[in-house]
Amino acid sequence: MNGNRPPITTTIVGMNVAVFVVMALMGVSPLHPTTAQLVTWGANWGPLSLGDQPWRILACNYIHIGIIHILLNMWCLWNLGSLAERIFDPWTYVLVYTFCGLGGSITSLWWHPQVKGAGASGAIFGLAGALIAALYLGRLPISKQAIQGTLKSLLTFAGYNLFFGLAPGIDASAHVGGLLTGLALGAVLAKHLTAPPEIRDGWRRGVFVAALVILLAAYVYVRHSAGIIAPS
Repeated sequence: MNGNRPPITTTIVGMNVAVFVVMALMGVSPLHPTTAQLVTWGANWGPLSLGDQPWRILACNYIHIGIIHILLNMWCLWNLGSLAERIFDPWTYVLVYTFCGLGGSITSLWWHPQVKGAGASGAIFGLAGALIAALYLGRLPISKQAIQGTLKSLLTFAGYNLFFGLAPGIDASAHVGGLLTGLALGAVLAKHLTAPPEIRDGWRRGVFVAALVILLAAYVYVRHSAGIIAPS
């Protein structure tokens, strides 16, 4: 890590900000983008995400609904990401973040396929969940007092944001889906976080191959059960 600038977190934040800036330069309102504009840029929406544009379940994690939305999400990501870079190796961090975003998107499609959704919240909640599981179940070289204090902060973050995520206009289903995905990934990764690199890397590959199969199966299930008719 280079000083106070965690490289993976800095890169992910930079990607989100870059997408937001390009959208604004291309005429999307930085304060109140329309739903049509969000869909054009890759928002998650059942008729398209469950149709011939499944790439939206990933792309929507980098699309934000105005400057307040991205500022809040990036602030949360910066704080959680700085901790994640101390707990996870770079590949584990990137894969956890990405898979949790996918899990949140698929959950949102299952819960309300006709709602248009965007934002990094599912991935961010998932990162919090993975950290909670890793700190609780992993045998990390960190003092018990430090772990307990960090766990308390993470649980407070998750509970507080889940509660306020029930407000109208916020996709709480993506938050829950991302959080559950992160808890599951963190739990199965925890045992090998401090293992020798060859053991840790092999376990990580197996975990994420299995997770990919599960997410693909979940997507196929949602696609067949939603009964969506693609827009003409």
